[in-house]
Amino acid sequence: MDTGPARVTASAAALAAIADLARERGPLMFFQSGGCCDGSLPMCFQDGEFVIGDHDVLLGRAGGFPFYIDHRQYEVWKHTQLILDVGEGAPEGFSLPAGQDKHFITRSRVFDARELALLEGRPRPGQPIPPTRSQS
Repeated sequence: MDTGPARVTASAAALAAIADLARERGPLMFFQSGGCCDGSLPMCFQDGEFVIGDHDVLLGRAGGFPFYIDHRQYEVWKHTQLILDVGEGAPEGFSLPAGQDKHFITRSRVFDARELALLEGRPRPGQPIPPTRSQS
């Protein structure tokens, strides 16, 4: 059964950067920033270095590590697939770099109608699956 596309993926360059960082720093985590001080860049931290809030959504995994997004951002972006990639230049804010003079960036693509239909049948990412009612 086709369950649809992943809500977050990573380019080959991002996967290589993640693997290098994980070898140096250990487990990682990502948070899609929603603007203000850090723009709208994905932030990379050592696992546990950033406190996830009760309303943050676990969107998926990138390179084997959790990728979170604020629930308000999720509502805006839920029709798109986020693609973690690498750009030139030092990272902004407190994010770990994606290599020498490189930072993580997010690209996106809009899900097509078939993908959206498949995704609508799933519970919201990071949320518990509601219990099924037993029929009497």
